[in-house]
Order: sequence, then structure tokens, then C-alpha cells
Amino acid sequence: MRLLIVSNRLPLNGVQQNGKLIFEQSAGGLVSGLSAYLDSLKSTSAQDIEYIWIGWPGITVPDKMQPEVKSVLSDLCASPVFLSEEAMDKFYLGFCNKIIWPLFHYFPTYTVYDKDYWFQYQDVNKIFRDAVLEVIKPGDIIWVHDYHLMLLPSLLREKLPHTPIGFFLHIPFPSYELYRLLPAAWGSEILRGLLGANLIGFHTQEYAQYFLRSTLRILGHEHKLGQIQSQDHAVKVDAFPMGIDFQRYHSIPSGSEFGHNLKELEQLLHGFKAILSVDRLDYSKGISNRLQGYKLFLETNPQWCEQVVLLMIVVPSRVGVEHYQQMKRQIDELVGEINGRFGTLNWTPIIYQYKHLPLDSLLAMYRQSDVALITPLRDGMNLIAKEYVAARTDQTGVLILSEMAGAAKELGEALIINPNNLEAIAGALQQALAMPETEQKKRNQVMQHRLKGYDVVRWSGDFIQELLQIQEDQFFALPLDQHKQALHTAFHQSDKRLLLLDYDGTLVPFTNNPDQAKPDQELLDLLKDLAKAGTEVVIISGRDRGILETWLGFLNITLVGEHGAWLKRRGEQWSLSEPLVNSWKRQLMPMLEMYTDRLPGSFIEEKEFSLAWHFRQANSELSAACARELMDELVAFTSNVDIHILQGNKVIEVRNSEVTKGSTGLSLALKQDYDFIMAIGDDTTDEDLFSILALEHSWPGVLAPKNFTIRVGTDKSQASYFLPNYVEVRKVLQELADME
Repeated sequence: MRLLIVSNRLPLNGVQQNGKLIFEQSAGGLVSGLSAYLDSLKSTSAQDIEYIWIGWPGITVPDKMQPEVKSVLSDLCASPVFLSEEAMDKFYLGFCNKIIWPLFHYFPTYTVYDKDYWFQYQDVNKIFRDAVLEVIKPGDIIWVHDYHLMLLPSLLREKLPHTPIGFFLHIPFPSYELYRLLPAAWGSEILRGLLGANLIGFHTQEYAQYFLRSTLRILGHEHKLGQIQSQDHAVKVDAFPMGIDFQRYHSIPSGSEFGHNLKELEQLLHGFKAILSVDRLDYSKGISNRLQGYKLFLETNPQWCEQVVLLMIVVPSRVGVEHYQQMKRQIDELVGEINGRFGTLNWTPIIYQYKHLPLDSLLAMYRQSDVALITPLRDGMNLIAKEYVAARTDQTGVLILSEMAGAAKELGEALIINPNNLEAIAGALQQALAMPETEQKKRNQVMQHRLKGYDVVRWSGDFIQELLQIQEDQFFALPLDQHKQALHTAFHQSDKRLLLLDYDGTLVPFTNNPDQAKPDQELLDLLKDLAKAGTEVVIISGRDRGILETWLGFLNITLVGEHGAWLKRRGEQWSLSEPLVNSWKRQLMPMLEMYTDRLPGSFIEEKEFSLAWHFRQANSELSAACARELMDELVAFTSNVDIHILQGNKVIEVRNSEVTKGSTGLSLALKQDYDFIMAIGDDTTDEDLFSILALEHSWPGVLAPKNFTIRVGTDKSQASYFLPNYVEVRKVLQELADME
């Protein structure tokens, strides 16, 4: 098995030197985290996983050099995606960092809705799709990462319908009220893009719930315990809080550079308490709030002046984006103001550096700082908080952490603050600096134990195992496209054939109004072609007989209405399958009318022996709640009545329990000596038919025919096979018709 890791950037940076391209290891949480997992795969014989990392190499590569670069990177388990400077400008600096980043981090006023950025985002995701298709092999699994590639899972699913695809979002997913600010077409396509994956991971349950709510409100997809059934596969949505390489930060580095940095810091900070602030330059990190909170702390706690130092490291980031340039100027001014106001000849309140720190320098700062002050206004996880705790080998030190960071859900023993509350920041600093060592150790012991137990290797392994498990468990049925030859052979060799076909969702797509699902000419021609000598076609539907007669009554086929209550054989009149009563409808109608009044867009469809409450046109979130309530009330109210209540696709139906598609289908099948039967349906009502056709005792005294039961969609089913949608159903039926 091979793991294909797909991200915006490779873990290698291309650099031009003397007209040649060389590649250096790049930094970053994703790179360092996944590298630890991949190293663990190499070091254990229990795993048999190879990997290829697919991404942009960090530099525009001329066409003539691309074959050479591919060859070089192939030896490094990497496959490059080549992008032009213009594409990267509109894709990365444009759509990713001027639209998705600010909106998902709750800065909607910074968002620039430029349609050219959107078009480029679509194009680059397609380029990544093609890059994956170049290297994919049977048996591979794909793990796509982060907001740059949210369309990619669906693009891959179209080409690789049976390949396990995982997606992980490393930034927050916003609430529905923010997400809906995206233009409707963009927001819908991004959600559909993500739903191409089998497993979608987030850092916290909160982000996962926000995603599920957006898919419900925008696409109308309900979930059951975090699982969504799409047309052709199951999608699991879950939280996987990313860990760190605990031992990397907890152990003592072997090189001399760490010791040198530690000594320098000891001399610099001698006699002072050190507060550490390390962050990329980003408006989401709350650096200005941090500085203002520190300023308030010095104002309200003058006894700490000349006793404490703030070590502020700001790592350059996205220097070409206007908001980042403005923020850099604001930080510089604040640092200057605080140092100018409070500083003395012997004391500088803030030691400020605008630079990238290598790991040895960062570790030395973690070890030497008494307090870590981490105050993002919104953050997916924030691994720095975890790194600081892990690096405290003597278990002293105090972490002050924003409640807006995903890490706050795991590091509850830290001092958790709201970064918008300057008084809370100042108060936490006072509490942290005065905290006894015994209390510090008590808190850090718990957090270190947690971080060690769920490190980045465990995080990665859990995600991959869950992805494989979902792929293995999602179907009871087999994909029909892999078994078509058996179907064609059985159909061709048979003399008497019976086709039992559902209508809505099977032969035609679902519509907001059931009356709009009229058969098109293509379907009518197909049914005519199938209804030839030797083949009996039966439309077995929940529709009332009047609609079926109007739409299909002129065809030479058998019609079954209301799930089996009404039957019309070829050339005959409609008749009841057995005596039925409908007096119960008068008792239930007021209840359905009440819920129709409560839910705008819902309506009641009354048939002769059944009632249907439709809510496809209603608000998805409200309709899900109303449907649950109505189901509970109907079940309680009808406990002593011989009727059946079932929930279908955006509909709740109440009907007589004496008739089902299963009993009707079996009755039709036993009328003649059929040697081929195929049943196709998409709903829970069709499961009765699938299960009864599979039972050997259903055929007393006769030789059981060759049966093919096919579920449309990916719900777990009693059917033997599945097809993704009505389009594929029509293709299969046309293939059979063409064999006549």
C-alpha cells in the first residue's frame, strides 16, 4: 500500500544556485508533523506503507527543467506540481489568503471577493488532480491537506470512485453565519469538493459541527453520528486534534548549537522573569492584543517593572499582502511605545526580533522562558502551545493560552483567557508569574502525559486507520460496474425476465416538488425498448395510481402504486392488491397539518391508502428537527394501529402495513417461471424487496431465478450491488435494452 500525501507545498523548497535548482528541507507544522509519522513507518516492520508527497516545490520551474526536477524529487519520495507565478499569485496570495484565510479566521472585513481568484483556485485544484492521476496506482490511498485544496477530493472522486480519500483541514472551519458570506456558488462547490472524501478531519469537534451544519443548511445533507451518505460513497466527519513530535521537544538536542543558545539566553535574562511570545506575522494571532495586555500588566503591576522581559519573536509571513504590512507597522509602533514608556537604562521591557528561528534557538527559548503567552484571536490548533509544554523537561513554566485556539480544548490546565479581554491577559500574566512551582508542575505533568500519549504519530495513524476502516465498512453491496459482465451474461442467457424498478431517485432525480418529476422522452423510450418479448417491466413506486397512469399508463408495462396497494398489469385495469382500510387517515391528518404550518415549505401528499409529508423545499436544519419530532409523535400515536411509518428521502410516509414492495414484488415474481429478476431502488421501502428476493424459502417448489438486487446510493443495504445515481441506472438499463 502507498500513501499519497497531497498538500499545497512539498516538504522541500527549491532554491536556484548558480543556474541550478537545489532542494532544501522546509519548515512548518504540517511538514514536521507528517515527517515524524513517515519516519515512524520506516522504523517499524509492522507497517508496509510507502509514500509519495505531492505538492508545489516552492519555485516556478521552467518547462525545460521540469523533467530533471521530477527525476530528482522522485528519489526523495516527492512528486512536484508545477505552477506559474501568475497562478500562484491568484491562487495562493489571492483566493487562499485574501478570501479563505480571513473568512475562516473570523476577519470577514479583510475578505476580497474576486471572481478571478475563484477561477484560478478551480484551475489549480484541477492541476493537482492531474498530478495525482499521474502517479496513482491500484491500492493507493490519498490524504489531501488544508484549505488550498478543498475542491480536490471531489475532482479525484470523479476519476477514482473506489480509492480511499481523506482530507484534513488545518485551520478553523467557520460557523454557518460566516461561511454563508461566500458567494453561494463558491460555498456550495467547496462543500461538494470536500464531500468527495471518505473521511474529513478537523482539529476540534466544534469545527466538525460547523461543517456539518453548513452542509445541512446549504446542500441539505443530513448526517447520522457525523456520517453523510453522498450519492456514491459514505463520508465520515470527525475531530482529530493534531499532536506534535513530543520527544523531539522533550529531549535534549545532541548538537552544540542548542547549548550555545541556552547559555546566551541565560546571560541575557539573568535576574529577569521571561515571558515568551512566538508567532508568525498574522492578524489572526492576536499579537497586538498581546502587546496591549502586557502594557496593561506593567501599568497595573509596577512592582514587576525591571523584573520581567517579554521575548517577542515574530516570524515573517506573506510580506506581499497589505494587511500584513499594516500589522507589521502596528507591532513595531507598539513595541517602540512600550519600550519608550517603561524602559530604563538597565531594562528593556520587550526584546523584539522579526526573524525565523531554527529549532535549536526555539527550544532554548522554550526551556528558558518562565511563561508562554499565546493569544490567537482564532487558530485551528496552535502547535506552539503544545511544543512549549513538551519542552519543559523540569515541568515548570506556565502556559497562558487563548480560548480561541484549538489547543485550548486539550490543554485545559493552562491559564485559558479571552484574547479580546486585555484585563484577562494582564491578570493571567500576574497569576502566572506568581504561581508556585508545585502548582506549575502539577499542571504540566497532566498536559505532558496527554501530549505524549496522543502525539503526531498517533494522530496520523488514527486518521489513516479510520480512513481504511470507513472504506472497508461503508458498503454491504458491491459496485455493479465491477460485475456488469455477470449481469449481461445472465440477462442474455435468460428467456423470461422481470425488472422491478423504483421511480423517484432511481429512474428520475429527486425534485423539490414531486409533480416536477415527469418522465422525459429518453426514459419513455428506454422503458419501451425494455418492455419487449421475454421481459416484463414493473414500475413499483410509492406514487399514487393517478400520477402513474398519467405519466406511464400508455406503456406496455406493469404499474404498482402506493408501495403495492394498487396494481395494474399490462393491458388490464387498476385493482387493489388486497382489501385495505384508510379510516386512520382522518385521525393523522391534523397532526401532519400542524407540522406543515410549523415548517414553511413542507406539504402533505394525500393518496388513497397512504399519507406523505414532504419537506424537500423547507429549511434543512429546521426540517430535520421537525421530522424527528413528527416521527416520534406518529410512532407513539399509532402504536395500536396496523399501519407502517417510514422516513424516506426528505419525506415521511404513513401507509397500511399489509402491503410492502417486498410482498408485492414476490407475488409478481411467482406469477411466472422467471429465470432472471432484477430489482433496483434507492430507499428504505426497497429494502423489503431486496431482502425477500434474496431468501431461498421465497421460492417454494420452484428453481430460484438468477437475482440481481441493486441499491441506488451508498446506504448500507440488503442489495447485492449498488449504483451511484439514476444516471448510472439508466446506462445499465440501456445496455440491457441494446442486447435485445
